[in-house]
Amino acid sequence: MGQSEDGSPHHERLSRLNSSGLSDASNDTKKNHAESYFSRRENRLSARKKAEEEIACNDYKKMYEKALATNQRLKSRLETSKQELVVIQEQLQRAQQKERKSELGSNLLETEKKDSQSLRKKISDMEEQVKVKAELHTENQRLKDENGALIRVITKLSK
Repeated sequence: MGQSEDGSPHHERLSRLNSSGLSDASNDTKKNHAESYFSRRENRLSARKKAEEEIACNDYKKMYEKALATNQRLKSRLETSKQELVVIQEQLQRAQQKERKSELGSNLLETEKKDSQSLRKKISDMEEQVKVKAELHTENQRLKDENGALIRVITKLSK
C-alpha cells in the first residue's frame, strides 16, 4: 500500500475516489468509508500475518521440540547400545578364555595321552628287557654250572 506525503496510508482507490469530482460531503463520507475499509483490511492482513508468524514460530518451536525429543531418544538408544556392546564384548572375552582353557586342556589331554602311550611302550620294552635279562641270567647260570661240571670232569681225568 502506498502512503501519502503526510504518512497516512493511502490506496489507489482512495485517490481515485478523491479525484472523481463529487461533492465534499459525499466525498468525505466515501473517503471515511474507504479509509475505514482499508484500515480494517490492513488490520486483518496484519492480524493474519501476525497469526502466520506465530504459527510459523510455533511450528519452529514444535519442530525444535520434536528434534530435541528425537535427539534424546537416539542418545538413550545409543547409550543402551553401548552398554549392550560392553556386555557382549565381556561375554566374548569369557568365551574366548574358556576356549583357550579348553584348548589348553585338550592340548594337555593330548600330551598326557601321548605321554601315557610313550610310558606304556617304555614299560613294555622294559618288561621285554627284564625277560631277556632273566633268560640271559638263567642261561648264564646254566653255562656256569656246565663250566663247573666240565672243570670237575677235566680234573678227574687229569688225575
